[in-house]
Amino acid sequence: MAYQLLSSPLQGFTDFRFRNAQAKFFGGIDTYYAPYIRLNGKMVIKGSYQRDLDPAVNTALEVIPQVMTASADEFIFVIKYIQSLGYKELNWNLGCPYPMVTKSGMGSGLICNTEKIDHILDRAHSETDVTISMKMRLGYEHSTEILESFKVLDKYPLKNVAIHARLGKQLYKGGVDLNGFQQCIDQAKHTLYYNGDITSVSQFKKMQERFPSIEHFMMGRGLISDPFLPSMIKADTTVYPKDRWERFRAFHDTIYEQYDAALSGPTPIKMKMLGFWEFFSKTTHNPQKVYKAIKKAGNPIKYRKAVDEILKMQQ
Repeated sequence: MAYQLLSSPLQGFTDFRFRNAQAKFFGGIDTYYAPYIRLNGKMVIKGSYQRDLDPAVNTALEVIPQVMTASADEFIFVIKYIQSLGYKELNWNLGCPYPMVTKSGMGSGLICNTEKIDHILDRAHSETDVTISMKMRLGYEHSTEILESFKVLDKYPLKNVAIHARLGKQLYKGGVDLNGFQQCIDQAKHTLYYNGDITSVSQFKKMQERFPSIEHFMMGRGLISDPFLPSMIKADTTVYPKDRWERFRAFHDTIYEQYDAALSGPTPIKMKMLGFWEFFSKTTHNPQKVYKAIKKAGNPIKYRKAVDEILKMQQ
């Protein structure tokens, strides 16, 4: 059975710079989801969102914008904005697990509020012609929350429901709940996408075998940790290309230069790359040592030297 690999959005990581570089140097992803637009009660699209969704920097990839809101007015405002740029689909984030989001009744904190979900979807479908897809967790407190929401979701012609098989309160801790995801398969009328802990070729195969009816698999943290992973899954190999670290170097230098140009001063670029290396280090020979070396690099010159040494160690 044919399958597709999708890039799950991670705020602060999977913007257009990362997406374009990942596609150029590694490939393997069929569709990229842009990190969510959040309005915070103001009907204004921030400059960072505008830059990320600018069609001029998203020419080569299939990109789907995402929104995080619990307001129908905000939802429709974002629909009209993304349609003005030529996008035809909007993904609604009911998956974000972070307390500052869930406590305000958004992300996975909204899954149990079926009345509000119904109201927003009803207005979006009656007032616009956009295609809507969902990104969800199994619930915030209980894995039955999503099953309750299906009664509402089934009323609407959603393109798909992508499910991260964890609870919101777990954040990213603990294992995925595969039985909970199976319950979703048994009860959902919409097309489901699987998301959660695809961090290796063998892990992907396990999920594929466990859920033979699923044709779409989403990768988030696993993609950032190992940008080679999608192409290796597609090639059905666990062997990295011979030029693995040269290609990683070219990818790293591309995003570093672009973020360095976009951010002002040495501290923001250091924090940005430190965030990436928290993931990148996981596929090196000595993750703790690598991350520590990056953390200690106090200025751009020391950072570049640390990267040189790390990549030499991997050869």
